[in-house]
Amino acid sequence: MNRYLYISLLAVLGWNAETAAQNGTRQVPKLVVNITIDQLRSDFLEAYAPHYGSDGFKKLMEQGRVYENASYPLIQTDRASAISTVLTGTVPYYHSIVGQQWINRETLRPQYCTDDNRQNGTPSPTHLAVSTFGDELKVASDGRALVFAISPFADAAILSAGHAADGALWLDEQNGQWVTSQYYSNHNPIVSLGFNELNSPSKQIKKLTWTPLGQEKVYDFRHTFKSHKKFQEYQTSGLINAHITDLALAYVRQKGLGSDDITDLLCLTYYAGPFNHQPVTDCQQEQKDTYLRLDQTIATLIRQLEEQIGQKEVLFVVTSTGYCDPEHTDYAKYRIPTGTFYINRAAGLLNMYFGATWGQGRYIETYTDNQLYVNRKLLEQKRIGLTDFYQRAREFLLQMEGVRNVYTALQLLSENNSEIAKVRNAFHPQHNGDILIEVNPGWHLQNEDTGEDRVSQASAIPFPIIFYGADILPTKVQTPITTDRIAPTLSRAIRIRAPNACTSEPLF
Repeated sequence: MNRYLYISLLAVLGWNAETAAQNGTRQVPKLVVNITIDQLRSDFLEAYAPHYGSDGFKKLMEQGRVYENASYPLIQTDRASAISTVLTGTVPYYHSIVGQQWINRETLRPQYCTDDNRQNGTPSPTHLAVSTFGDELKVASDGRALVFAISPFADAAILSAGHAADGALWLDEQNGQWVTSQYYSNHNPIVSLGFNELNSPSKQIKKLTWTPLGQEKVYDFRHTFKSHKKFQEYQTSGLINAHITDLALAYVRQKGLGSDDITDLLCLTYYAGPFNHQPVTDCQQEQKDTYLRLDQTIATLIRQLEEQIGQKEVLFVVTSTGYCDPEHTDYAKYRIPTGTFYINRAAGLLNMYFGATWGQGRYIETYTDNQLYVNRKLLEQKRIGLTDFYQRAREFLLQMEGVRNVYTALQLLSENNSEIAKVRNAFHPQHNGDILIEVNPGWHLQNEDTGEDRVSQASAIPFPIIFYGADILPTKVQTPITTDRIAPTLSRAIRIRAPNACTSEPLF
């Protein structure tokens, strides 16, 4: 019988965590803890290993099922697209979260991925087009499973929580308070129980002295914070992770996660990127300290959850968002090929070219990053075929210096081959531009109108996927695998249907 048909039949017949336990079948965990570590990298994880304790990263690596060669099945991941892929088991082509923001085609203005335009911008998962693992857990348990998410960032909290969650919590960078959304109307947030008053970052930051852990010489990091910038810096430091763990453990105690035979879900986002998004070369000590503190807080989380719920009753899965903040390397200084491609100039030249061909008009309405948005109404008025337009635009752009390849919406919607698979997977016709320009690695992609400037990178960021707990046998797997297989693996582990757009095979 097909594996997914089998899983679906189990869900239809009511084989959730509760019925499995009652019938004495293979035990399912009472709590699943999904940990996504923003910008976790295998090279840093290994470099700082001699300084770890025995109950954090070492326990995960030695006692867990470790997939050492993980990747995302799409190009240019960021936090929002990565977390959505992990929890839905599919790619932006289906789940629609192509990034933290995109251009709204109606307003031609930036659209944040969790802003709900129908509710005056109230944060919600409305743009997430498919179900998540947590959503399917809710369905399978008839709403009785508890699903919560905690993150330093609104997008990560909301997208990992999904549509049907009981609550999502994140740090408001404007005032430093842990907040939720009115979308989770049935959720009595822990912030109302006094946690902010007792433990708010604003109180901690006033007396912040950052002393690194480990055997190295004591080194103080003292920062001067002004207005809301202090909370942004707190979000992107190693200090935030212990606070998230404290909140998570408080949720487990007060909400009763893992206290019965219905599997619950807790989604956590930790931070392992460079302090305040600085180049790693400028904050090497802080970077090391972040990993050492993260090791300690993961050890605390594992120890307390296993003591409270049971060692075999909690299933942890740990992975990375699969990207890192770009380093601002001066390639020209080292005679490495580089240059600058100006997206605003490319749009202007295309409008001039098409104006000479078909008459004056703003054929390219707007642009962002490496994407051009076509004025489709103008093409209809002038009776210009999309195929002809795209072909001419592609040929024109390919002649520009620094352009490696050009993809059109028509091409990505009609072709599905291995050569463009990752580009297609990262594309969504409603949220992406009509023309995507791939710039040579090492080249700057710049927008002179907005000041945006990023360096094109094609190199992979190594990271693992780790499953630990719930009777999982220790093993290391070298075979390359992708993160979209996490959700179906978790679904199989607790005998529910995989998310509704997930077509990937479980890992075990």
